[in-house]
Amino acid sequence: MKIHSTVLVILHSPREKVWGQLLDLNPAGLTLCGLDLNAFDGWLNQWGSDEEGGLTTVFYPLHRVERLERDETVGGIPSLEHRFQQRTGLTLEQYLHSQRAD
Repeated sequence: MKIHSTVLVILHSPREKVWGQLLDLNPAGLTLCGLDLNAFDGWLNQWGSDEEGGLTTVFYPLHRVERLERDETVGGIPSLEHRFQQRTGLTLEQYLHSQRAD
Protein backbone atom coordinates (compact mmCIF):
# COMPACT_ATOMS: atom_id res chain seq x y z
CA MET A 1 0.00 0.00 0.00
CA LYS A 2 1.46 3.34 -0.95
CA ILE A 3 2.06 5.78 1.84
CA HIS A 4 -0.32 8.76 1.73
CA SER A 5 -3.22 6.48 0.83
CA THR A 6 -6.55 7.24 2.43
CA VAL A 7 -7.33 4.35 4.75
CA LEU A 8 -9.69 2.98 7.37
CA VAL A 9 -7.97 1.40 10.38
CA ILE A 10 -9.75 -0.92 12.81
CA LEU A 11 -8.02 -1.10 16.18
CA HIS A 12 -8.59 -3.24 19.26
CA SER A 13 -8.00 -2.82 23.01
CA PRO A 14 -9.96 -0.51 22.97
CA ARG A 15 -11.92 -1.04 19.76
CA GLU A 16 -11.75 2.02 17.53
CA LYS A 17 -12.19 2.83 13.86
CA VAL A 18 -10.17 5.70 12.44
CA TRP A 19 -10.07 7.25 8.99
CA GLY A 20 -7.41 9.37 7.37
CA GLN A 21 -4.21 9.52 5.40
CA LEU A 22 -1.58 6.88 6.10
CA LEU A 23 1.71 8.71 6.61
CA ASP A 24 3.97 5.82 7.66
CA LEU A 25 3.76 2.06 8.07
CA ASN A 26 6.63 0.13 9.64
CA PRO A 27 7.15 -2.91 11.93
CA ALA A 28 6.50 -0.75 15.02
CA GLY A 29 3.16 0.61 13.84
CA LEU A 30 1.48 3.16 11.66
CA THR A 31 1.16 6.92 11.65
CA LEU A 32 -2.12 8.38 10.46
CA CYS A 33 -3.42 11.92 10.03
CA GLY A 34 -7.15 11.59 10.54
CA LEU A 35 -10.00 11.26 12.98
CA ASP A 36 -12.22 8.77 14.74
CA LEU A 37 -14.79 7.41 12.31
CA ASN A 38 -17.60 8.28 14.76
CA ALA A 39 -16.68 11.97 14.33
CA PHE A 40 -16.54 11.94 10.51
CA ASP A 41 -20.12 13.08 9.75
CA GLY A 42 -20.02 15.79 12.42
CA TRP A 43 -16.70 17.03 11.07
CA LEU A 44 -18.11 17.25 7.53
CA ASN A 45 -21.24 19.02 8.79
CA GLN A 46 -19.06 21.65 10.51
CA TRP A 47 -17.10 22.30 7.31
CA GLY A 48 -16.72 26.04 6.72
CA SER A 49 -18.15 27.04 10.11
CA ASP A 50 -16.37 28.71 13.01
CA GLU A 51 -16.51 25.35 14.83
CA GLU A 52 -14.66 23.45 12.10
CA GLY A 53 -12.21 21.04 13.66
CA GLY A 54 -9.12 19.53 12.15
CA LEU A 55 -7.40 16.21 11.80
CA THR A 56 -4.75 14.93 14.18
CA THR A 57 -1.60 12.95 13.52
CA VAL A 58 -1.43 9.82 15.67
CA PHE A 59 0.89 6.81 15.94
CA TYR A 60 -0.78 3.43 16.56
CA PRO A 61 1.43 0.50 17.62
CA LEU A 62 1.07 -2.44 15.25
CA HIS A 63 -0.14 -4.79 18.01
CA ARG A 64 -3.33 -2.68 18.21
CA VAL A 65 -4.05 -2.82 14.47
CA GLU A 66 -6.69 -5.43 13.68
CA ARG A 67 -7.24 -4.42 10.07
CA LEU A 68 -6.05 -1.78 7.61
CA GLU A 69 -7.98 -1.18 4.41
CA ARG A 70 -7.81 1.35 1.61
CA ASP A 71 -10.74 3.78 1.57
CA GLU A 72 -12.32 2.93 -1.77
CA THR A 73 -15.69 3.32 -3.46
CA VAL A 74 -17.37 -0.10 -3.57
CA GLY A 75 -20.23 -0.54 -6.00
CA GLY A 76 -22.58 2.38 -5.44
CA ILE A 77 -21.23 3.18 -1.96
CA PRO A 78 -18.86 6.16 -2.11
CA SER A 79 -15.59 6.15 -0.21
CA LEU A 80 -15.27 8.46 2.76
CA GLU A 81 -12.72 10.50 0.82
CA HIS A 82 -15.21 10.84 -2.05
CA ARG A 83 -17.82 12.15 0.42
CA PHE A 84 -15.19 14.56 1.81
CA GLN A 85 -14.32 15.72 -1.71
CA GLN A 86 -17.99 16.27 -2.63
CA ARG A 87 -18.51 18.42 0.47
CA THR A 88 -15.27 20.42 0.33
CA GLY A 89 -14.15 20.40 -3.28
CA LEU A 90 -10.73 19.19 -2.10
CA THR A 91 -9.00 15.85 -1.97
CA LEU A 92 -7.75 14.84 1.46
CA GLU A 93 -4.19 15.34 0.18
CA GLN A 94 -5.00 18.93 -0.87
CA TYR A 95 -6.69 19.67 2.45
CA LEU A 96 -3.77 18.34 4.50
CA HIS A 97 -1.28 20.24 2.34
CA SER A 98 -3.21 23.48 2.90
CA GLN A 99 -3.30 22.85 6.67
CA ARG A 100 0.48 22.37 6.78
CA ALA A 101 0.96 25.63 4.86
CA ASP A 102 -1.05 27.64 7.44
